[in-house]
Amino acid sequence: MRDSKKTPIGLALACLFLGQAAAGEHRLWPGGFVSRVELLALMQTLNANLLASTSATATLEQWCADHHMAPDPHIVARRVDNEEKAPSDETRTRLKAGSGEPIKYRRVQLACGDHVLSEADNWYVPSRLPEDANRALETTDTPFGKAVRSLQPYRRTIATKALWSPLPRGWELEAGQSQTSSATPPAIPRSIFEIRAILLSGAGEAFSEVHETYTNEIFDFGAGQPVER
Repeated sequence: MRDSKKTPIGLALACLFLGQAAAGEHRLWPGGFVSRVELLALMQTLNANLLASTSATATLEQWCADHHMAPDPHIVARRVDNEEKAPSDETRTRLKAGSGEPIKYRRVQLACGDHVLSEADNWYVPSRLPEDANRALETTDTPFGKAVRSLQPYRRTIATKALWSPLPRGWELEAGQSQTSSATPPAIPRSIFEIRAILLSGAGEAFSEVHETYTNEIFDFGAGQPVER
């Protein structure tokens, strides 16, 4: 029997399979110890890049480009309308916005191609933004970081939190023992880590607070086996 992988049909099926993985299917990672360490390293790398960056949008675009996750590796902010969250008193304090100062809310999914890499809640003070930035935020899918680029913004992290660890509790007690690649693949939850930050203009004025939740789709790259969401 001929190996179908060597035939034109086999090659076409292989290309289709890889195309499905690139189009937003979840990658199924092996369950071995090394694979779990790789997942942890990826999480920590992206987290560190985000904490060191002035723009989450730019960092995610670089991640998408480096991992070939979309033909056009640009971030689009998919607006989630019909949701409203009032700013907390702590948010107003951090933004130095009194009770009478209008604060707007915007929720988006930051996507690169078919991959939703993060979901973000954003509270911002419209009076501290240029008019074109306010218009873009209200009427387009422009990511927040791009809309306010003229302010030369930078981020001050409030908190960061891991919501999942690829390595099980007590893993270090088994380190060095035989690890097999046939172990059960890790069940990666939708939300894997969070970052909360204040955005300030180049002049040092706080104008936005953002709560970002990063998803398991940051791992959806390469030729790993895709599975249904």
